[in-house]
Amino acid sequence: MAVVNISRRLSVKTVRADIDSLNALGTVEGYTPVRVDSTPEALKASYANMLAMQQKETELQAMMKAASDTARQAEWEFHNAILSMKEAVRAQFGPDSNATQAIGYKKKSERKRPRRIVKAEAM
Repeated sequence: MAVVNISRRLSVKTVRADIDSLNALGTVEGYTPVRVDSTPEALKASYANMLAMQQKETELQAMMKAASDTARQAEWEFHNAILSMKEAVRAQFGPDSNATQAIGYKKKSERKRPRRIVKAEAM
């Protein structure tokens, strides 16, 4: 017998086939299961529980997407505020100040000057 991995989701095809089987059970006359979890009432309760959990999952996914969008927007607002603050510090204290260095920029005097590239002439 194959090992069943219950940590993965069932395919939509399998779940639909299970629902079809449950619905078709109503047409079977004289069905008397030995196992309690196979009774029509238990199967209907299990089906109702599955639907409720799927609905809860969908609701939580929607809430998670909304929370993610809100967090992303807050991150951008914070980032833009920081950029605004950095511009204000540079404008107030200058590009070669300790304050400019404190907020994460290099001082203008500490930047390397670009070197001029001299090309050798063709002979």
